[in-house]
Amino acid sequence: MITITIEDRNGEKQAIEVPTDVNLSLMEVLKASDYPILATCGGIALCATCHVQVLEGYDELPPAGNEEMDMLDTLPDAAFDSRLACQLRISEEMNGMIFRICGE
Repeated sequence: MITITIEDRNGEKQAIEVPTDVNLSLMEVLKASDYPILATCGGIALCATCHVQVLEGYDELPPAGNEEMDMLDTLPDAAFDSRLACQLRISEEMNGMIFRICGE
C-alpha cells in the first residue's frame, strides 16, 4: 500500500491509501474514491477531463508520452507539472505524492 494526497477543486486535501498490486491508474483511483472526474474517453488520453497538477513528487513520475503531451497542450490551465491521471499507473514511487484535481 502507498499513500497519496488528493486536493479537490475546493482546496480540501485527503490522504488515500492505494494498493500497488492491482495495476490501477490514478484516474481509476480518483473515480473509485468518489472524486468528480469525468474521464469521458475511458482513460485513453483523448479528453483531458482527468487533468491533475502534481504538487509534490513530479520528478519521480515517468515522462509523459506524446499523446498525453498533445492533449495537455490543448488545456489553457496546463502547467509544467500537469499530467493526465489516466496516464499515471499507481506505483511504489508515488508514495507521498500530492495531486490537485484541475478543471471543472
